[in-house]
Amino acid sequence: MKEITSIQNSYIKNLLKLQEKSKERKKQGLFLIEGKREIVLANQANYEFDTILFQSDLISEEEIVQLISEEIHLIKISKEVYNKLAYRTSTEGLIAVTKTKNFSLQNINFKNSTPLILIAESIEKPGNIGALLRTADAANVDAVFIANPKSDVYNANVIRSSVGCLFTNQIAVGTSEEIITFLKEKNINIYSATLQNSNEYHKENYKKSSAIVVGTEATGLSEIWRENATQNINIPMQGKIDSMNVSVAAAIVIFEAKRQRNFK
Repeated sequence: MKEITSIQNSYIKNLLKLQEKSKERKKQGLFLIEGKREIVLANQANYEFDTILFQSDLISEEEIVQLISEEIHLIKISKEVYNKLAYRTSTEGLIAVTKTKNFSLQNINFKNSTPLILIAESIEKPGNIGALLRTADAANVDAVFIANPKSDVYNANVIRSSVGCLFTNQIAVGTSEEIITFLKEKNINIYSATLQNSNEYHKENYKKSSAIVVGTEATGLSEIWRENATQNINIPMQGKIDSMNVSVAAAIVIFEAKRQRNFK
């Protein structure tokens, strides 16, 4: 088995580029996954692993085989190399070099005849994207669409903050125009979370095919979403501020929709 002990190794230097640069991930079609749970979830979602790197002081080859029941190219790495590659402070000794997937709208396949979709427009912070994916998984929505992305979905902090829910959700990425066209073709109602010309969220009926759309806390949704909404909705604020974290807002509306559907 190959072993790498130097952070100056050319392969390790390339992995650091993948970790740090979105353009390298897109160019090479690869990204890194760190942690047992995240790697298992990716495996269950049929992600293809190029290589698994492990630090033998923290995890054995036998444990890896038990986690992932298929033949995988393994490379043993030193503690120094692992600490250089690891994004998280809590370590489990396992990093997967993984092939990216195509997040095209054309790949979306709804199993539910009245799908419930979460749409996030122009979210800049990877941590917020991760939190939205975690919310979507908790509610078992049918898909998550990222409109006009400002951050790479394979950013390490998206994976970390989503606790692996990047791999448990059906995801598509596109422009707002492309996603709106898709929704209208599928006869999916659009509920845009915005203060302008809106009704209180709990007064709407989400039992039919529905898309809940949220935007940035700073600027909110763009005009195209407000104009193309079936109905604009708001969450009444009872304190002194007029907004809340985007993932919290999304969770409130999504779980109201699930409540109306009897959590089906």
